[in-house]
Amino acid sequence: MRSSAKDGLHLANRTQLDSDRLREMMLEAVEGWPVRRLRLSVRYSRGADFSGTCYYRHNLIYVNLGRHLRYPYRMNTSVARARSTARTWWKPIYTLELADPHRVVLFVFLHEFYHWLVHKARRNPRQKESMCDRFATRILVDRFGCRLYDESGRPVPREAWDIQDVERFVAAAREDTPPGAPTRRAATRPIPPAPHPPPIRGRQLLLFDVESPR
Repeated sequence: MRSSAKDGLHLANRTQLDSDRLREMMLEAVEGWPVRRLRLSVRYSRGADFSGTCYYRHNLIYVNLGRHLRYPYRMNTSVARARSTARTWWKPIYTLELADPHRVVLFVFLHEFYHWLVHKARRNPRQKESMCDRFATRILVDRFGCRLYDESGRPVPREAWDIQDVERFVAAAREDTPPGAPTRRAATRPIPPAPHPPPIRGRQLLLFDVESPR
């Protein structure tokens, strides 16, 4: 296990992924947000593609990564607008193409980190899965050049999924952030789009778990 604590984020990495690269990506992704006393544990899952858990009282996030994944990995998200008829409603499945395991870990971490921000901002934690996915997707698209595709493998336009001001919703969580800290910036690692995105093969279950505040 490799464990280190810099810039207020304590990372315990029990995988073969590069700890320095993970830390650099995570600190870039959450720049401007409070990370003091936050602890992150990255480890291999027992069979699932991935999972994540956030423990509010302990400022602790677990990220579990499947050893068996092949890359680029197509991460199913819930960022799409809901659609409805007179009798039912549903959401299309948009998939985020992640080039390597570091980006899979980053997405799961950001999903759980947003749950943590919701708690710190004293917002209602219920039914926030889509907001968590949008927060993570925005960062991976804007800062890391990842691509989002619909169920037919076509690129998804921004207006079809970036439909909430997720950062403003948790703005109160910035109370212990130094004044003037930047909040967002343009993509720094763009990935050239593939000419023919691979087809979606099945759907994995998003295994996120959150400890409810007491």
